[in-house]
Amino acid sequence: MSAHVAPRAEPFRLRAANFSLLVLRLLDGRVEAIVPAIADQFRRAPGFLRNAPIAIGLDDLEPDAQLDFATLVRELRAVAISPIGTTGGSPGLRAAALSAGLPPLRSVGGDAAEGPAMPAPSAAPPAPPVAAEAPVAPLARRTMVVEGSVRGGQRIWAEGCDLVVTGTVNAGGEVIADGNVHVWGALKGRAIAGGAEDTEARVFAMSFDPELVSIAGFYAVRDGLGEAPIGKAVQARLVGETMRFDRLG
Repeated sequence: MSAHVAPRAEPFRLRAANFSLLVLRLLDGRVEAIVPAIADQFRRAPGFLRNAPIAIGLDDLEPDAQLDFATLVRELRAVAISPIGTTGGSPGLRAAALSAGLPPLRSVGGDAAEGPAMPAPSAAPPAPPVAAEAPVAPLARRTMVVEGSVRGGQRIWAEGCDLVVTGTVNAGGEVIADGNVHVWGALKGRAIAGGAEDTEARVFAMSFDPELVSIAGFYAVRDGLGEAPIGKAVQARLVGETMRFDRLG
């Protein structure tokens, strides 16, 4: 006879948490232009964004733009992309997105206009003054080290720090860091640096031949690397919104 297990007093708990999300910045409000362009990137960089939750960025659209959010959501999900909300945009755009199941997302420290504000707490008497504390020096950013190679289909994410891979990132493999990405072997897969929108982040590789390289949301696929020194030791960095590929050594 199985023992009776008493139910827990509380069936769930809510807690605040921060997550790094990619933002799909819409520069064109036409669904028939957006989805084929994403599909084209899939063909050139298999696996890019596949099964990824993303936010839809609306800041670059005209305030009175007419966007069919219901169709956009349906067609993005058809290509294995999961939109979960929106950032920025006019009140009209946010309302239209909300009606299609895309709530406004508020970034940490973001403008209250991005989403519904929480009720203000009741006024409380001022706290007595306290002695100022000496400033605390910030902790140095940690580094995540991956010994060996990253195989195809494997994804490594260094949250809040740099990433060092001592071997090769094989085709189909993906390495992501909120800071810099260092590949001491060959970079043949995908490397994403500056995942927390750090435009100063860089990608370093001893042998540079990536399927895709991205910094702070700006990216280039293999066909778009231009005159990058393929197969050489390279650092990739942003200059404004342009990606540069410089030889090392």
